[in-house]
Amino acid sequence: MQSLWSLGGFVVAVCILVTVHEFGHFWVARKLGFKVLRFSVGFGRALWMRHGGADRTEYVLAAVPLGGYVKLLDEREGPVAPAELERSFTRRPHWQRVAVLLAGPAANFIFAILVLAGMLVVSGSTELRPVLGAPRADSPAARAGVRDGDEIVAVNGRAVDSQRAVWMRLLDGASGQGPILVEVRDAQGAQRLVRLDFASMAERRAVSDPAAGLGALGLQFAELPIPAVLGSVSADGPAARAGLRPGDAILSINGEPVPDFLALVTLVRTHPDQTIVIQYRRDGREATARVAVAGVVQGGVRIGRIQVSQPLVPHFPPGMVRHVSFGPLAALGAACREAWSMTVLQARMVVHMLSGSVSVKNLSGPLSIAQLAGDSAAAGISAFLSFLALISLALGFMNLLPIPILDGGQVVMQVVEWFKGAPLSERVQAAGQQLGIALVVLLLGLALYNDIARQFG
Repeated sequence: MQSLWSLGGFVVAVCILVTVHEFGHFWVARKLGFKVLRFSVGFGRALWMRHGGADRTEYVLAAVPLGGYVKLLDEREGPVAPAELERSFTRRPHWQRVAVLLAGPAANFIFAILVLAGMLVVSGSTELRPVLGAPRADSPAARAGVRDGDEIVAVNGRAVDSQRAVWMRLLDGASGQGPILVEVRDAQGAQRLVRLDFASMAERRAVSDPAAGLGALGLQFAELPIPAVLGSVSADGPAARAGLRPGDAILSINGEPVPDFLALVTLVRTHPDQTIVIQYRRDGREATARVAVAGVVQGGVRIGRIQVSQPLVPHFPPGMVRHVSFGPLAALGAACREAWSMTVLQARMVVHMLSGSVSVKNLSGPLSIAQLAGDSAAAGISAFLSFLALISLALGFMNLLPIPILDGGQVVMQVVEWFKGAPLSERVQAAGQQLGIALVVLLLGLALYNDIARQFG
């Protein structure tokens, strides 16, 4: 069932994001007078097709939902009637060609911003304060003098007020060359500056390894007890089939008490492909349910899952949560800042991956994305929308890379032609296409290798 969730979530996400991306190309091309021959979501055999508009554009839903394209009238691909030459891609001004090429990534960025802004308007922003637990011995954090109960207030001179902001700033700092300067505040309110130094490049690179993360610095956020109450229960998942519902308070598993949600997760993980007895409380009454735990492979280890999540806003200790409500304009501004920060971080990560200071294990391929899509879809609409926004930003950024077969590479070629005053030779264009294909295949191969390594260790 988890595989079906992953596949279904992946297909839905790809169709939405591809449609958004290609609509950007399509809309700007139409507005600027290009003739659009086809707008296809997916590749291969057409499952559905219709013609519309004065140009009789073909709108296609194809059999393989792993991409899409907008086909413009282009005399390089076949004869063009003299009356329509001026609407051919190669006959339009260069600035218009560049605008059409940039419109796809721009549509992804706009989509992500609108999704993020909508979520902020509806739910606001709920963030946990970055209070630390005890650092791991013989780690950069321990050597720097970080103590249990310290709260991070700034990283490399930039103020932070949430765990997510701390992670992004530390990742950015670790991808550089120097130490990371962290300002912390202890339980008595006294602030001090600590310096996180790395004993080796391998220790620095480990911070960007998804499997290590903050643990490579020796840092961990203080564990806050989250009540063992079910927030969402995936339809037709193991818990739902056993009769469990959102709001049920889990009391014990196989007779072992469950004090908090972390204990619930830990106990379920240790029983893959087994049936467990869960005692729970609902509306003041206690009952039991026999749950057939699903087994999935994660990090080379088979673990159990019952497809439930914690409450969307758990009851944390007073003062540990910062919640902010947003009006439409404030939400739009916050969403723009978030999208900018995440895109800049992506750009820096790519640069540092090329220099070797960031682990290439950060590259994720279709298997990891499918698993994330399934997990987010199972967790509810809010989690799935957050996933869509994140992947949309990544898709927009990726397509701006100066690789010939991507939008960014095509923009570079158009700009070169613009300044050159003449088209590039067919030989140069063919070489660029071959180089682009080789680079994309290399990146996809590396990403797929990372996926398999994560699944099977």
